[in-house]
Amino acid sequence: MNVLGNRLKKLRERHNLTQERAGEIFGLTKYQIHRYESGTSNPDPDIINKFADYYGVSADYLLGRTDDPNPPESDNEELGTLARINQLIKEYGIEQMGFFDIEKWKHLTEDEIREIIQHFEWVAHKAAQKNKSPGKDTE
Repeated sequence: MNVLGNRLKKLRERHNLTQERAGEIFGLTKYQIHRYESGTSNPDPDIINKFADYYGVSADYLLGRTDDPNPPESDNEELGTLARINQLIKEYGIEQMGFFDIEKWKHLTEDEIREIIQHFEWVAHKAAQKNKSPGKDTE
């Protein structure tokens, strides 16, 4: 039984991805995705980690070492934050809307670009303010 391949296929389908689109996301070919899902080839550890991060599951789950797809809570807040951002990208379907497709960004006006920059700066500023330790000089 090919636990890894079955789980990769189910996760890909759950995310409404074709083998071709999954290949684009992970920097692989459609053929490589097919081989991993059919069990005729096994991905290297770096690719397994990419799958786990993208699908929001643990590598242990992909490998069949656990049936719990949710990784245990991490003490590392940074990894938790990245996982949450990845989850939001998936929840809002940003990756399927071409959010990261440079060609689609080319047609933005200067005002739209400024608005995006202001939003990113506001989010970064709010995060910096939140992360300042009490008693530190705020200047």
